[in-house]
Amino acid sequence: MFRREGKTKLKAPRAGLALAVDAWLDSAVYSVGFRLRDFWESITIFFRRFRVRGWRRALVELGSEAMTMGAGGAIVMLALAMPAFEETKGDWRNHGDFAVTFTDRYGNEIGQRGIIQRDSVPVDKMPGFVVNAVLATEDRRFFDHYGIDFIGLARAMNENVRANSVVQGGSTLTQQLAKNLFLSNERTVERKVKEAFLSVWLEMNLSKKEILQLYLDRAYMGGGTFGITAAADFYFSKQVKDLTLAEAAMLAGLFKAPAKYAPHINLPAARARANEVLTNMVQGGFLTEGQVLSARLHPADIIDRGDLKAPDYFLDWAFDEAKRIAQKYGIHSMVARTTADINIQRAAEEAVEFHLRQYGKDYRVTEGAVVVMETNGAVRAIVGGRDYGASQFNRATKAERQVGSSFKPYVYAAAMEAGMTPETVVSDGPVSWGNWTPKNYGRSFSGRVTLASALARSINTVPVRLAKEKLGIDPIVKLTYDMGVESKLNEHKTMVLGTSGMTVMDQATGYNTFADGGYSGVRYGITQLRTRSGDVFYDHGRDAPAPRRVLTDQSVAYMNSMLAGVNDAGTGRRASMPLIRSAGKTGTTQSYRDAWYVGFTGNYTAAVWLGNDDFTPTKEMTGGSLPAMTWNRLMTHIHQNIDLKPIPGLENPFVDPAIIAKAKEEAAHTETADGPPAPDLDAPRVLSADTARVLRQMADRFAGAEQLEAPAPAALTAL
Repeated sequence: MFRREGKTKLKAPRAGLALAVDAWLDSAVYSVGFRLRDFWESITIFFRRFRVRGWRRALVELGSEAMTMGAGGAIVMLALAMPAFEETKGDWRNHGDFAVTFTDRYGNEIGQRGIIQRDSVPVDKMPGFVVNAVLATEDRRFFDHYGIDFIGLARAMNENVRANSVVQGGSTLTQQLAKNLFLSNERTVERKVKEAFLSVWLEMNLSKKEILQLYLDRAYMGGGTFGITAAADFYFSKQVKDLTLAEAAMLAGLFKAPAKYAPHINLPAARARANEVLTNMVQGGFLTEGQVLSARLHPADIIDRGDLKAPDYFLDWAFDEAKRIAQKYGIHSMVARTTADINIQRAAEEAVEFHLRQYGKDYRVTEGAVVVMETNGAVRAIVGGRDYGASQFNRATKAERQVGSSFKPYVYAAAMEAGMTPETVVSDGPVSWGNWTPKNYGRSFSGRVTLASALARSINTVPVRLAKEKLGIDPIVKLTYDMGVESKLNEHKTMVLGTSGMTVMDQATGYNTFADGGYSGVRYGITQLRTRSGDVFYDHGRDAPAPRRVLTDQSVAYMNSMLAGVNDAGTGRRASMPLIRSAGKTGTTQSYRDAWYVGFTGNYTAAVWLGNDDFTPTKEMTGGSLPAMTWNRLMTHIHQNIDLKPIPGLENPFVDPAIIAKAKEEAAHTETADGPPAPDLDAPRVLSADTARVLRQMADRFAGAEQLEAPAPAALTAL
């Protein structure tokens, strides 16, 4: 009993302490809550003074919603602009201190690159009317805005609405510089958002004088020249400080549309544009009408450059190649002998422009790109777009577009390397890979088909089944890279149907592996580099890495026979030439956004892409229509008067005699045809004048067939 009472006495102080703490906590929480409620009531009473009612409340609500939406829009715009800011992390000021003079494969000079930095003239040393002519035309409020001129933008919009067309632009000089330094010429909302942010960034990091200097030095001025210094030398053979007012006005008119107003191409248009610049200078208060009168009465004359048209897209690519090679030797000023063939270059440009002019509106397609290389890897021509003056973005070497069914040869090549043959039978039936169930173009199935038939008809389920059940994705990806493709593949299962983006240059490089007998690593654009004093420090034949074999002879023979079948009786029959054996593959992407034809003969490989810069769909244009026709026109022209080589694995460089006989019959009725076949794929093929001429030429060549190691085909001798 005593012990029990002792324990009770010991517990009492502790229990009392606990109760005291609990009471204090309850009191504190209640007190804090009471004070918070009192504080909140005070705030509420205070803000009631600002409460609005009626129409004022509607304005407040609208303003609040506008601020909310504006904040959200700012976040979205910033997210869109973030990729552009990545470009500013590099050495964007340094355009390279390389100075390269380029010659074609025969040693004829075709252009220069890298002269901007070497010959740049400071703005302070330029005549005042030269700078004022540019500012009056491009950005009169240049010194008053901070990258974006809202007043000028409003004025331009007003003028455009009044004229019911685009007659005036709202871009500032800073925005144009941002585009030249970091962006492409694609007309998209995303590009304009990036341009706006980068313009403000330039204004924050550079002075107005530095921005103006960069603009005058970096802008394309036509004729393959960049910067006003190079343009003054090219058009007038003068230094900038020696320009007259009339000459300065003509140069200032080139910044917006160098191709349209280039004086060596269209002197009357250039003079009319210069007169507009003089008017701008008067309206902007830079000069009086009396001061410009003499320049109006005596417009500028240019020096005669002849019919000179530089292969600018090729030169841009070759410049990067020359810098990459020359960096190893520490040489910055050089003469580069390239692989360019101007005749092939012009034929490629003509083929693209011809078909876009003829059928562009019908197919709703505006742009194209082409790469032509000899089967030894020498790049002979690059068409990076329709108009270099309008856009210097090289669609042939920088634009990665989905390739569609033109990717299938890489899958089939992996199958050949795995031991299959063109006669291997695979089921063309419904196939599912996870939650992906691809369909054929016609939404039908053919049952059991050979690989040769599946490739010729561009069946979708067969390459999917090969990748899923026989090969896997990794071997296909590895082989594609081994064949020279440098574009990053997405390595997703849908890749087998061409969902990865690839450049036109990569497509030509990959297919050239078939044309070169299974060897890769042969693509090149620089034959020789030498110093200004004539010392050769790089020679491709001596210094380039040796080609590497990536496909066996048997695989090459199988693939080339199947790809020839695509042209003989498959989706590529519009590309098939009536005389010369060719092989290739068509490609069409989802919603008809991109259309491809990539093919080769024993002499040349060429890749053709057609589409739109803004990724808008074409009007059901397939690779077997306009791209195949463009390829046909180009290759027919460049195969004239050359020694034809057989495609590796195929015995003869000529098509089957029966096909030649049919072509001869068509030529007899249509050899005066002045254009390519109609876009309708099912219409009978009409021979162009070039094709008919080749038929006659080859008939003449084979008149002395006894001089050849192999007899001429019977159909040729009949010609």
